[in-house]
Amino acid sequence: MNELKDKVAVIYGAGGAIGGAVARAFAREGARLFLTGRRLAPVAAVASDIVSAGGDAEAAEVDALDEQAIDKHLQSVVAKAGRIDISFNAMGNSPTRYLGASLVDMDLKQFSMPIASYTTSYFLTARLAARRMLLNKSGVIMTVTAPPARIGVPNGGYGASQAAKEALTRYMSKELAPSGIRVVGLQAHGMPETETIKEIFESRAATGMTWEQFTGYLAGMNHPKRFLTLEEVANAAAFVASGKASSVMGSTVNLTMGALDD
Repeated sequence: MNELKDKVAVIYGAGGAIGGAVARAFAREGARLFLTGRRLAPVAAVASDIVSAGGDAEAAEVDALDEQAIDKHLQSVVAKAGRIDISFNAMGNSPTRYLGASLVDMDLKQFSMPIASYTTSYFLTARLAARRMLLNKSGVIMTVTAPPARIGVPNGGYGASQAAKEALTRYMSKELAPSGIRVVGLQAHGMPETETIKEIFESRAATGMTWEQFTGYLAGMNHPKRFLTLEEVANAAAFVASGKASSVMGSTVNLTMGALDD
């Protein structure tokens, strides 16, 4: 316990399923949390849960695509806490506009939207955090990606966006590691606990597929034939963010339980 004691962590997309789970895991390990999201209410709910459990968390409305908003928030974090130790980007968007759509029929805006949003958010939050971390020559920058980064499925620009994030992780690590900053990604498989998976199912329900068939298909892709859980992702994130994972950098940790071979 307390592997992240007194660490200052900023989480983007903290109101979502993955961001919220990671926030709670970081709190259990003793981190001081600054939680953000495009909508304040769900982020504030996560912060309230953490504080009620004895943790330290503040919520703020921050658009993770707005450079000025991100920068202003990080300034306030440093003013309050003195530094930034961990930056975790769990920003997401609705997949129903591009998953399953034909590339041949897709227009440029539909294709480029996920690429622009995911890569822009990761780049901005990582770059602005790194500028603060460089002052202390210490820090961990993290994000989460998905298997379409490396497998061929009909998802428009989504797979390309995840592959770009994994490439950014490698590039940033090469630049920042000599200054004591680790950059690491986590690759998670589909989890029925998340709203994203529920939205994907709803987009396919018209084909006659049932929820049981859909979730059975997802579970059948991995080795244990069960679902990855939010708790497992969050626990992995807490470990990777800790000093015990000091050699893990410049890579994306495979949490797909064998669904994706390395």
